[in-house]
This record gives sequence, C-alpha cells and structure tokens, in this order.
Amino acid sequence: MASLLLLIFLLMIHRVSSAYWSVSYSHSDICALKGSTVTIYCTYTYPTGHQIQEMFWTTGPKMHSEKTPDLSEDPEYSQRLQYLGDKQNNCTIRLSHVTQKDSHMYYFRFITDIDKWTGYPGVNLTVTDLQVDSPETVNEGDSVRLTCKSSCALTDRATFIWYRNAQPLTERRDRNNQLLLQSVRREDAGRYSCALQGHKLTSAFSAYLSVMYPPKHTFVAVSPCCELVEGNSVTLSCNCDSYPPALNFSWFKGGTFVGSGRIYSISKISSNHSGEYKCKSVTEHGEAYSDAVNLNVMCVGCPVILYIFIGVFIGAAVVIMVVLIWVKKRKDAQESQMNLSRPHHNIFQMSDVKMMDTVYENEMAKQDEEEKRHTGVSAKMNQSKAYHNIYQTSDEKLPESVYEDVTMT
Repeated sequence: MASLLLLIFLLMIHRVSSAYWSVSYSHSDICALKGSTVTIYCTYTYPTGHQIQEMFWTTGPKMHSEKTPDLSEDPEYSQRLQYLGDKQNNCTIRLSHVTQKDSHMYYFRFITDIDKWTGYPGVNLTVTDLQVDSPETVNEGDSVRLTCKSSCALTDRATFIWYRNAQPLTERRDRNNQLLLQSVRREDAGRYSCALQGHKLTSAFSAYLSVMYPPKHTFVAVSPCCELVEGNSVTLSCNCDSYPPALNFSWFKGGTFVGSGRIYSISKISSNHSGEYKCKSVTEHGEAYSDAVNLNVMCVGCPVILYIFIGVFIGAAVVIMVVLIWVKKRKDAQESQMNLSRPHHNIFQMSDVKMMDTVYENEMAKQDEEEKRHTGVSAKMNQSKAYHNIYQTSDEKLPESVYEDVTMT
C-alpha cells in the first residue's frame, strides 16, 4: 500500500514538472509550392530556473543511437535555413527555395543546463508542384474551364496567374485557381500553365488545349503556275485551315466530280482539260469549297502564232500611226500655205477686176464707133441711091465726085 502511494506521488511530481516543458506550432501540416519560402511559426516554454544552452531544428534521429542532427549544420539546409527566434520563447524559422526533398517532419529541440526537450509531434512539410487540369480538346465556340491544382491544399492563400505559350494572360487572374474560357476561338489553342502571384516559377505540369474547328480558307494551288502547254503535266493541290487536319478532299471541273485526294494530277494535258476547277475539304466538324481556278491550255505552236499576230498587229498600228501623222502634217502645211498666199490673191483679184473694167470700156467705145461708121455709110448709100434714081430718071450719069465719096465711105 505504501509503495502504491509512493508511485502516485512520483507521477504527480513528474506531471507538475513536465507541465512547464512545451513546444507549440502554428500549423501541424504545411503545404508549400516548390521554389517558395516557408515560415514555420513556433513558441516554446521550459521550467523556471533553467538556462538555455542549445536549441535547433531537426528532422529527428535516423536511429535511436544516433545524435539528433542540427539542420543549421547540414549542407543541404545551412544556406537556406534562417532562425528567427530567440532564447526566451520564440523558435520560428524560415526555409527558402524548398524542393520535394524538403518534405519531412520537422521538430524544434532545446537543451537546458538541467534537461532537454523535443517538440513532438512536430510539423509535417509537404512540397508540391502546380499542374493544370484541362480537357485535351474543345470545339470552337464552346466554353471550357481550366483548373490549377496541387497535390495538397496550399497553406497560404494564393492568387493564381495564367500563361498561354509562356506568355502571361494579364487579364486572367483567378483567386479560385480556375480559368474560364467562354466561346473558345482557334486562337485560344496552346499550352497553358499557372503560377502563384509573386512567384516566378510556373507549373511544372502544363496542359495543351486543342481547339477543333471546321475547314476554312480552302484554296487551290496550281503547279506549274503559269503557261500550260499541251502535252505537259499539271498538279493541283487542295489546301485548307482546319483542326484536326482535313483528310477527305474532292475535285470538281465545273459541277462534275473528277477525282479525290488532296493532290489532283493531269499528265499530258490537252485543250479538253481547259476549264474551272475547285476542291472540297471535309472533316468531322464541317466542309468547305475553294474558289474556282481556271486552267487555260495552249496548243503546241500557239505561242509562236500568238507572237507573230502580236508583231503584225503592232507593226500595222505603227504604220497607221505614221500615215496619220504624215497626213496631218501635210494638211497643216497646206492650210498654212493658203493662209500666206491669200492677201496676194486678193490684190491680184482686184487688179484683174480693174483691168477687165478698162478692157470692157475700150471694147464698148470701139462698138459705138463702129456703129457710127455703119450709120454714116448707110446714110450716104441711101443718099447715093437717091442720086442714082434721080440721074437714072434723067438718064444722066452721076458725078464722079459723088461716086467717089460713096466709095471711100
């Protein structure tokens, strides 16, 4: 009975003394992002009358026989571990640039001149990396939600920043670690990653988002692209922008189906192949037609004939132009000469008029004089007839003087 009472007394003494030894941590579990800095807040107490001789943080002995390691002396931690506490009751530390290797249980241990104490159960540190959870494909026009997550819940409240193809989406910040893309466009396709605001490192596990859309911008490429001569070969290729890439192609001449496949080749082309060609590209998301291209096949020797015709046409045009220029110059010269000779012509015309007037006047004078002479002769002849009649009646001859006068007249 006495021994039992003694045991109870010793246990009571131990409980009272141990009540003064304690280590308290702000968090028993800490989740930190790889590359970040972790602060572990800690306080401790010890019995009055004790003197602190040594204190440090440790991950615990690997074996019971080994000495408890001091992390400040460990090369893996010495440059990254900073003690922020004191020798009174603060035992806070800061660990920077954490990696997955730093995922351990951490304890604070201190030693006095009388006893020593380790703060069990300690703090469990988990170092994680961010990863993006996203669907692999989405149709153009749909909405999609991307999530930035980690293997554990981050202890510190975080604001996330999103990146597409390593370029920050400054307008995309979400405190709820999600990115919502509404009415997805083809430009939204790319590799997405996330990061915590204030941290340079992005998620190690990014996600590629593929946007599915039907064929667009379908067109036909012709090779050779220029002159098509009978007997040669020509290749037509159908091209389009789509995702996934189009694998089904059809070819049409006018409205008639002529072939399939992305490449349509014609060997030994002839004038019968001339016409308009177009292609159709088809995917599971839609189809599209190209614009028509015109194939104009030239016969053999046609280029030479064409060149001759062009040469003849140009030569004829030059000749006609030269003739027109010569005719115009000649006409201009004649008009100029006529303008220069017109004053002299007027002068000559006036002098001719005057001359004609003089001649006319002279002629009229001659006619008057002639008429006078004829009148005088007639009178004398009448007079002589009268005398003749007289003399004839009297059977006498006319005097010679009268006869001579009549004759002279």
